[in-house]
Amino acid sequence: MAEVVRMPKLSDTMKEGVIAEWHKNIGDTVESGDLLAEIETDKATMEFEAFEEGVLLYKGVEKGGAAPVDSVLAILGEKGEDITKLIEELAQEKVEASAEAEEKTEKVAAPKPSSIPKIATETKAIATPSRMATTSYPPASSISDGRLKISPLAKKLAEEKGVNTAFLKGTGEGGRIVKRDIDNYNGSGTSFVGVESFRDEPVSQMRKVIAARLAESKFTAPHFYLTISIDMDNAIEARKAINKMIAPQKISFNDMVVKASAAALKDHPEVNAGWYGDFIRYNEHVHIGVAVAVPDGLLVPVVRFADGKSLTKIGEEVREYAIKAKTKKLQPEEWQGNTFTISNLGMFGIEEFTAIINPPDSVILAIGGISQVPVVKNGEIVPGNVMKVTLSCDHRVVDGAVGSTFLNTFKNYMENPVLLLGKQNI
Repeated sequence: MAEVVRMPKLSDTMKEGVIAEWHKNIGDTVESGDLLAEIETDKATMEFEAFEEGVLLYKGVEKGGAAPVDSVLAILGEKGEDITKLIEELAQEKVEASAEAEEKTEKVAAPKPSSIPKIATETKAIATPSRMATTSYPPASSISDGRLKISPLAKKLAEEKGVNTAFLKGTGEGGRIVKRDIDNYNGSGTSFVGVESFRDEPVSQMRKVIAARLAESKFTAPHFYLTISIDMDNAIEARKAINKMIAPQKISFNDMVVKASAAALKDHPEVNAGWYGDFIRYNEHVHIGVAVAVPDGLLVPVVRFADGKSLTKIGEEVREYAIKAKTKKLQPEEWQGNTFTISNLGMFGIEEFTAIINPPDSVILAIGGISQVPVVKNGEIVPGNVMKVTLSCDHRVVDGAVGSTFLNTFKNYMENPVLLLGKQNI
């Protein structure tokens, strides 16, 4: 008897999947545990193994196609089995599900004609493209029945600028001279004809989820921001000494930021928390998410138990995760479970920025670059190295005083790295 294989939910945020590759063709025998397909989720491309066995009789989604979770992925059965009726039933099921979803969707009423303000302006109709569209406005004769066709605004501008409209060819409807013709007049009796062009690209699964999660975070969590400047002179010298000692291995400033954050979180567990609606969860373990930029957006692999790991171990993990993220090889257990998140744009030359909280965390730390600036030390102005960091806080969990205390503790660890660098922590 034929068995329906449905699109699996391969991550907690997955709503639909894209078939990156089929590993079986129609007519192939499939054993339980065989690799059936590779499915691109919002965060990674993952292998999907068959749980049933039989002959592959039908593919519900072709390579490159997208389908919602729980929709028909494939049908397995006996060789030569007639599945026509089953396919028809599944198609009807899809139609009914779509109709039910439409009924639940809020209908937004169109504005009444009387409520739409009348605006005197030039208009042009541009067809909505599927991939690429180019719209141009060729000149047409501006004289009709002996009268010059020109908009009132264009006529006024022409008089102000001293433009002789008799030599202009309008680009408006029917060759009418409009404002842009006056603006683009080059004094040669002709007006510049421009070309509008654009390109539409489908939104990736990852970008859809990023958009939904960040919008939810920004508009439901009451954000406030705390910024502090950190003297990085000691951190720079400490990093040089450590890298010399552990060569050819190296640690980065980001590794030091992760370690200092973990230490500060152990000192201030009230920041190592998350909002869950009916309760606040205070985590006793420290799992730090490190935001990694990838072509489709952003992934946040997690350094688990970061407070107990050495700087070199943290560095190894972050580099490994960055490679996996960019090649879409991260597994769910590697991006889930964060209790705190770091976003570092310092390497891109950004001096200071604010980040949106990564739920369910209650804070996120935005790291700017190290800038060489004049600073005051011992009453004298001297060259210094300063790094600005900004803590975004969810006011439902973290109050201003709590966030400020945490940030000052983090600053103390970064300015005095000897507090972090016991031999076991290098």
